[in-house]
Amino acid sequence: MYSVDTPQQLRTILRSMRQASGLTQAQLGERIGVTQKRIARIEAAPEVTAFDQIARMVAAMGYRLVIDEPNKYKVSEPGATW
Repeated sequence: MYSVDTPQQLRTILRSMRQASGLTQAQLGERIGVTQKRIARIEAAPEVTAFDQIARMVAAMGYRLVIDEPNKYKVSEPGATW
């Protein structure tokens, strides 16, 4: 699982996921119906990319997006004052 808090992290994760999937930018672009240049732009600046393109890209690589509320079920430590 990958945790993303910043656009820089998303850039790195998208590129790493593509490489781990054994896909070139051109191959991934072909899967989602865009050019290699578009994949390069998405990887370089995901913060200005439409969510649907990122979601399609992630799915085409065999991953899924999850939105999580990380502290919802956190158990407090003994003596913690939250």
